[in-house]
Amino acid sequence: MAGRNARVKTIEQSVADTDEPDNKLRKDLGALDLVVFGIAVAVGAGIFTLTARTAGDFAGPSVSLAFVMAAFACGLAALCYAEFASTVPVAGSAYTFSYATFGELVAWIIGWDLVLEFAVGAAAVAKGWSTYLAQFLGLAGVPIGSAEFSLGPVSFDWGALLLVALITTVLALGVKLSSRVSQVITAIKLLVVLLVVVVGLGYVKAANYDPYIPPPTAGGSSAGSSESGWVHQTLLALVGGGDSRFGVLGLLAAASLVFFAFIGFDVVATTAEETRNPGRDVPRGIIGSLVVVTILYVAVSLVLTGMVRYTELASKPGGKQATLATAFQLNGVNWAAVIIALGALAGLTTVVLVLMLGQTRVLFAMSRDRLLPGGLARTSSKGTPARITLIVGAIVAVGATFFPADNLEEMVNIGTLFAFVLVSIGVVVLRRTRPDLPRAFRVPLVPVIPVLAVLACLWLMFNLTALTWLRFVGWMLIGFVVYFGYSRRNSRFAVDTKDTSRPAR
Repeated sequence: MAGRNARVKTIEQSVADTDEPDNKLRKDLGALDLVVFGIAVAVGAGIFTLTARTAGDFAGPSVSLAFVMAAFACGLAALCYAEFASTVPVAGSAYTFSYATFGELVAWIIGWDLVLEFAVGAAAVAKGWSTYLAQFLGLAGVPIGSAEFSLGPVSFDWGALLLVALITTVLALGVKLSSRVSQVITAIKLLVVLLVVVVGLGYVKAANYDPYIPPPTAGGSSAGSSESGWVHQTLLALVGGGDSRFGVLGLLAAASLVFFAFIGFDVVATTAEETRNPGRDVPRGIIGSLVVVTILYVAVSLVLTGMVRYTELASKPGGKQATLATAFQLNGVNWAAVIIALGALAGLTTVVLVLMLGQTRVLFAMSRDRLLPGGLARTSSKGTPARITLIVGAIVAVGATFFPADNLEEMVNIGTLFAFVLVSIGVVVLRRTRPDLPRAFRVPLVPVIPVLAVLACLWLMFNLTALTWLRFVGWMLIGFVVYFGYSRRNSRFAVDTKDTSRPAR
């Protein structure tokens, strides 16, 4: 390592760490595997539930434009991720990139932030999978009512627990098996999505697109919540006045909310160390998955809001929310509900799988740097971090089985956007501090593109609710306590400083 005062880990040391026999990941992935991972994590909860709810509560038909705006911000950040991942082909994604540019403290912050993104996101999506499981079984003639039941004051979701247990087993058996499972299931859900778009086109009415951006309405709700009160308003609405339901502010709030659909390429970057040719394949995987996902989301949102009036998709009293199936049911196409339920099950399965994969690789990188117990970084005979995989599986299972999933999409969004901001800044920093590094992929127009990426991500962050910001700050404060209480004293920098009898790493 280099720079003891700054605790910045060199690129060379990061790459050298990947060759340690006990902490070595197997290189089994190609460009197609990475594209599939990106699509697998992005085409899921958003396309089956988030699109309808966002159209009905915040943006109306302009939800399609909200997806384009979110995709633009993600595209800028994706270019920065592609350069970093091709330059530093090491597990850990934004955590590893931050360690090489800003130092240990910022790396810890971003690693802790990615726990919020991946683990919380996986738990939330697993609960959605459980809901669709009950719906699908009911449509198939096996009515179970719900996959969740109460044990006194405690709620127990056996459907979510079953899914997390199965995915943990697949991940522990190897990344290549995970890729194959993901490819098969992703193919199924893409066929379902394409069928929905083709069938839905026959029910589109041009009048449903008017007005494309509905006028703002009173009510005080904001992105991600149908509740009233200042904490449920976006920061932009609080500072500038106005309502974040419909109108231009509603469109901006919708863009921040549907950003949840575009976190896939972030997970792709975490697998760089397991890619056979990371300099070529990681950029292709990141950018390729983003392009495919954007096309699918815009197509689905246009068909959805053309099939029914956006007011029919608004959340109902008691928290009942519209889904993609709602539009087909309102048009009398009830058979489509079965297909959509199947597609949702397939979609949510791969989302949980890839989110948990990303989480294990981030924690693996942090353990290898001793910011977490170093023994967790040992790999199994399959070349996977089996110990961390089991721990992540247990944490996600507890969260999905016993805790509600309300408002988790926004929590995942703010964590992801924060990571994007640091990575985009890091590209500029590393260009200046290490211009000698070989870069298989280079972001064009530096620093213009990274600066635009930072501004776009900050803009989306300001369009998230005040409550989301308060929860994010609370999570970060807990992270500081863990870092200064354990990680700083036990990291490789701390150990190397104390042990002068061996060369610094």
